[in-house]
Amino acid sequence: TSEYLNDWNERAELGRPFILDRVILSDRAAAMHGQGFLSTDRIAAEAFELPGSLHWWSTIRNNVIKFAGLDEDIQAGITDSPVITYISRQEWGRRMLRNEDHERLVQELHALRDEHGYEVNIVSMDKLSRVEQIRLAARTTIMMGVHGNGLTSLVWMKPTPRSTVIEFFYPGGFAHDYEYTARSLGMMYYGVWDNTTFTSAELPHVAYPEGFQGNNIPVDGSAIARLCRERLSIKIE
Repeated sequence: TSEYLNDWNERAELGRPFILDRVILSDRAAAMHGQGFLSTDRIAAEAFELPGSLHWWSTIRNNVIKFAGLDEDIQAGITDSPVITYISRQEWGRRMLRNEDHERLVQELHALRDEHGYEVNIVSMDKLSRVEQIRLAARTTIMMGVHGNGLTSLVWMKPTPRSTVIEFFYPGGFAHDYEYTARSLGMMYYGVWDNTTFTSAELPHVAYPEGFQGNNIPVDGSAIARLCRERLSIKIE
């Protein structure tokens, strides 16, 4: 949990000791001088540079998943059919795919569904309730979409060898937000510039070129379909 001044004041008023397994004191100003922040632009990055369990988020995730009405052990494509979720921004008015590329991507994803039996969801997250968003993300094996808030739901995905986040950018553009989050949770990440992909091992510099916020973001649907096939062909021990 995150605790602030009022939380500590309430603890002090109780007049009793508390034993905490691990405490991280966060200083926003100091964090901005750390290597983690300098490489990601994320203040929280400093804490995650510390050694710790790869499963640090699992308890929080599992509790939320149960609250949403799902089994915390839902397999997300390990023993059941893989689930591909494309978060569309085509009705948002900014940061949208070229319409013809969006339509081709949907066609390619539906072809995967028809050929391999994968579950494919094309959704606008703002049209779903919060619980519906959590339930869908918890079952998702591959989540994709243009850079935007909808990808935040990746935090409810179950990390597995197949779990993948695919983020579309205008060519030349990049922001760390969802790459950093996916990597911190132990999931594979791919950034996409049309038909070119990059991973956390070879990231470009942060950049917001003209067109980054626009509605003509290109993506090669066939390239995305091939990437999905590759990721879902990984054998699960």
